[in-house]
Amino acid sequence: MSEQKKKGGLLGWYFNFNLLYRILIGLVLGIILGLVLREKILWIAPFGDIFVRLLKMIMMPIILSTLIVGASSVSPASLGKVGIRVIIFYLATSAFAVVIGLLMGTIFQPSADLSSIEQLAANAAARTAENVKVSTIILNIVPTSIASAIVSENVLAVIFFALVFGLGISYAKGSDDPRLKHAGEVVFSFWEGVAEVITMVIKWIMEYAPIGVLALVSVVFATNGPKVIGSLGVVTAACFTGYAIHVVFVYFALVKFYGRLPLGRYLKDAKDPFITAFVTRSSNGTLPVTMKSAANLGVSKEVYSFSLPLGATINMDGTAIYQGVCATFIALSVGRGMFSLQEMGVIVLTATLASIGTAGVPGAGAIMLLMVLDAVGLPVTAGSLVAGAYAMILGIDAILDMGRTALNVSGDLACTACVSKKMGLMDMSKWEKKSA
Repeated sequence: MSEQKKKGGLLGWYFNFNLLYRILIGLVLGIILGLVLREKILWIAPFGDIFVRLLKMIMMPIILSTLIVGASSVSPASLGKVGIRVIIFYLATSAFAVVIGLLMGTIFQPSADLSSIEQLAANAAARTAENVKVSTIILNIVPTSIASAIVSENVLAVIFFALVFGLGISYAKGSDDPRLKHAGEVVFSFWEGVAEVITMVIKWIMEYAPIGVLALVSVVFATNGPKVIGSLGVVTAACFTGYAIHVVFVYFALVKFYGRLPLGRYLKDAKDPFITAFVTRSSNGTLPVTMKSAANLGVSKEVYSFSLPLGATINMDGTAIYQGVCATFIALSVGRGMFSLQEMGVIVLTATLASIGTAGVPGAGAIMLLMVLDAVGLPVTAGSLVAGAYAMILGIDAILDMGRTALNVSGDLACTACVSKKMGLMDMSKWEKKSA
């Protein structure tokens, strides 16, 4: 607080004002400017792009450094226990999310008249080349070159390398050989220093967040404003209803009844990554904010430095709900009808597995939808009705992406907090202070 009071000059009022309030103000102003000025406000887009680029700039360094430090800070046995629990939580909640998505699709039954969408179909057909098989995703987890994985932003490959490298440091630090032990401690100190510097850079970037948020949101609403009506409005309502149900009946229930943690206290820190994810539409970009919230909640660094980067990659509950609703919309729109129970099972399995390879960056869920559609016999091909319906989804994808990304990040934090509490790796004094 004393550091902020020292800030003066022309922008002193800006830096001394609460960051969360600044972000919320930017969000509201962005909505108003987008809806009122429409295309006249699109000039502001580069300011939002700068914010996203800044977040992406630190994405790989923070994933690499925090995972290496996290994996090397605990014994391999402890890391294994944490990892197994976290992965089970992530996959179970993702599968449950797909079921909720299909349920929302069954209840709302969104569909559209596709009598005049030839151009939309042609535009969407180009996306088919981006479809990737699940077997390829699994194989690509093991990188042939870590440098190539970092440059191409192959998050799963980077995570795999960081975990293996971190385990190597952990074994070296615990070695009886003095030379090997010293080497392990030196390498650990280096990566710990990198993580600390990156954390400092993150604080600088977040000072720009309100401006970036204003620009991003204004462009989204300027571009998509009136489109979210009619059939697409039903899709949006189905998705966001599913998001809300999942938050309340899965995440809140986990925190309250499984983790036995005060829900009100949890929400005080959980809201920050939720809002950041909502406006940036990036799980990986929100990672620094999520880590800060986990630390504020007393979660052990050895847990959150492992589980949160992993969750930003494989825990895609919001994306899973989106798959169920949008697959139903496309099936009904092309006259396919409602899915059978067997087809719903295929969607649950495919969407859960595909979520492991969905990058935590804006719009990645739309790519994953291609895989789900293909699995139930609805491939997106040039000039087809399926391609046209898919293109309609792309028209409002930015808005759907805001909700699903916020849900994805909320799930990462909820699962991490519960695992940390159950394993006795949470500083409960942080909860006592805030609730007192």
